[in-house]
Amino acid sequence: MKVAMVTGGGSGMGRSVCLHLAQRGDAVAVVDRDADAAEHVAEEIRSAGGTAAALETDVSDRAQVDETVAKIRADLGPIGVLVTSAGISGFTPFMEITTEAFEQMLAVNLTGTFHCVQSAIPDMIDSGWGRIVLVSSSSAQRGGPGMAHYASSKGGVFALTKSLALEFAPLGITVNNIAPSSIETPMHAGARAAGKLSSVEEASARMPVKRLGTGDDIAAAALFLVSDEASYFTGQTMGVNGGSYI
Repeated sequence: MKVAMVTGGGSGMGRSVCLHLAQRGDAVAVVDRDADAAEHVAEEIRSAGGTAAALETDVSDRAQVDETVAKIRADLGPIGVLVTSAGISGFTPFMEITTEAFEQMLAVNLTGTFHCVQSAIPDMIDSGWGRIVLVSSSSAQRGGPGMAHYASSKGGVFALTKSLALEFAPLGITVNNIAPSSIETPMHAGARAAGKLSSVEEASARMPVKRLGTGDDIAAAALFLVSDEASYFTGQTMGVNGGSYI
């Protein structure tokens, strides 16, 4: 059994990752800024016989992240698996993006990822084994109008993945990146309701696989990347995108 910390674990892709990690026998720390959502997922896991803790955390706040990691260590044990699914998105024409909005996007999506890795990785260094999966976006690979701030923040995750992978590979720690596209999540549904994305039917028709992705698709990739079988796989990007970006 490993202790797994999953940020953004209260909904969407993060929730699916939490449930799948619990099913394989991991103790799961469900980390989310929405305390009720985190507790709901933790209770799902406990009701199924698993071990889970819910922790309300804003990943952009380093003090909160450090406090959360310390609590996970105390309650569940040393962290062996980290999946950073927490993130925010936005659609704003470039000339209308404020400095504050740009900095907030970076604070959550990129700096928040940095906080979580730097706070949790000492446990992996001590044990000589660790699995880190960072979640980016295919938007960082192909860009997108009205998404300069979002794509930039996720592009930083690509670079962070490569640098961490090279630095920590000799210590038994792998670091990989999942780049999703068109995954049916509450965030995706909210953007669709706001008129920023096309309907499910229209989006599905454009996908080579003719459907949107699910949280389970992301969880399947994450479970491979955090497995012992993936020990020779580091610094890589796994595009879970239905063939929409190749």
